[in-house]
Amino acid sequence: MYWDAKVVKPLPDYRLYVEIEDGRRGVFDMKPYLDFGVFRELRDEHYFNQVGILFGAVTWPHEQDIAPETLIEEMVPVETMPDNAVQTDASH
Repeated sequence: MYWDAKVVKPLPDYRLYVEIEDGRRGVFDMKPYLDFGVFRELRDEHYFNQVGILFGAVTWPHEQDIAPETLIEEMVPVETMPDNAVQTDASH
């Protein structure tokens, strides 16, 4: 579907770079979720960095997921961010 996530990359500080099928690109901040239920496990940076995509949703191996609708609603478009805001940190 046009709103499905097609690319996801972990960024420093519990953020995700996301590209949506319709061409939108942005950064999604996971920090507000890290104190709740199954998302607490994502505080482990090694585990957080195992992020992937399954059926258009951003997912992790133990079945945590963020629906495409949530990504679209809450992500900050790349176009509005400083160029260095989406740089990945090779040390993570």
